Amino acid sequence: MAEDSDRTTVDVAGHAVRGVGVGPETRCAHYDGARDVVAIRFACCDAYYPCFRCHAAVADHDAERIPRAAFDADGVLCGVCGSALSVRTFVEGDHACPDCGAAFNPGCANHYDRYFEMDG
Repeated sequence: MAEDSDRTTVDVAGHAVRGVGVGPETRCAHYDGARDVVAIRFACCDAYYPCFRCHAAVADHDAERIPRAAFDADGVLCGVCGSALSVRTFVEGDHACPDCGAAFNPGCANHYDRYFEMDG
């Protein structure tokens, strides 16, 4: 678990984003690059975290992925403009926010299976 002083919750367009060292655009202690500006809603707790490492450090339960049947529901938050995106829009998009154009880290695709049911 994270040290209590490292735990952070920030408000992004009315959504609480929890994690470790979370900044105003959802960057965190684990991913702090210019394009690391998304938060993912975890199905297990219906809460947004910048990354799976933040969830592991802060939450008191195991992570659960968003099921394929829920891919049309909001599941990703743009940390720049606060737009809530469907999982489908995020996964099938061009690594940019369709609302504000902010660039997302294409390396996030390497971790989709940690957040979303990509198989089956």
